[in-house]
Amino acid sequence: MSWQAYVDTNLVGSGKIKSAAILGRQGGVWATSSGFNLTPEEQATLLAAHDNTAQTQASGIRLAGVKYLTISVDERSINGKKGVDGCVIVRTKQAILIGTYTTPSQQSEAAVVVEGLADYLIGVGY
Repeated sequence: MSWQAYVDTNLVGSGKIKSAAILGRQGGVWATSSGFNLTPEEQATLLAAHDNTAQTQASGIRLAGVKYLTISVDERSINGKKGVDGCVIVRTKQAILIGTYTTPSQQSEAAVVVEGLADYLIGVGY
């Protein structure tokens, strides 16, 4: 399966994720949903976000020009909120998965989708 298919089918295709992207941990966008454009600055911040959890908690995360307050962050996952909408970001061995959601989807539903794909990718070496 292509990286774009993971975004289109597994993430956005779930109906719980509005927009999504997969970044390589060495840099570069592997796949993204239509119109979800991460700037080079946003990509650089995402690559460092899990390693500097205090900074990520204090500063929040910006995705495609939208700023999310950081609700929780650890070495694997970041959860952000903007009003009733939010984002889930999960780091695997080689990639960073990003999913945003809007009402009526909830954080718990979005997290199951993004975390589930992350678990699968980790299991196959990514």
